[in-house]
Amino acid sequence: MKTEIEHTITSLGKGGVILYPTDTVWGIGCDATDKEAVAKVYKVKRREESKSLIILVDSLQMLKTIVTEVPERALEVLSHAEKPTTIIYKNPKGLAENVIAHDNTVAIRIVQNDFCQKLIKNFQKPIVSTSANISGEVTPKAFKEISPAILDAVDYVVNLHHDAVSKYSSRVIKILEDGSVKVLRD
Repeated sequence: MKTEIEHTITSLGKGGVILYPTDTVWGIGCDATDKEAVAKVYKVKRREESKSLIILVDSLQMLKTIVTEVPERALEVLSHAEKPTTIIYKNPKGLAENVIAHDNTVAIRIVQNDFCQKLIKNFQKPIVSTSANISGEVTPKAFKEISPAILDAVDYVVNLHHDAVSKYSSRVIKILEDGSVKVLRD
């Protein structure tokens, strides 16, 4: 795994787009602070930049460096989450402007996968994570289901967990002003 992390970090550091296993489905990713790399992800996905992307961090500490405030309710939700949970946060900072939604929010998940945690910790920056499919097509549950168009378009494919099958995408929620939770994807 150490070698794969090193190769992946090299690609990310050069503004590359990676294809990698996450705690949910295979993801297309890049350095979330690099505007040009993020633009490449949209191009690979054939997706409009008006649709925001999910950002992965390795810890609560990293999360706190890229959002102005982590609501107490978000911490409660995360402490009771039974599956990977992505939360929409307001007022992000230090991220590429094209990962931030028009309403100044960003979707962030503290990743629960050993490879991703080590990758992000060693890279020392958050990374983009969007499902490894062309926009509008079915999300692949396994590496073997990923389209050749995606495989050919990325700069680096992580050589780990190619036999794993994912059960689900992450749950996506938004904490409303009154503290209630709105589930956007379950």
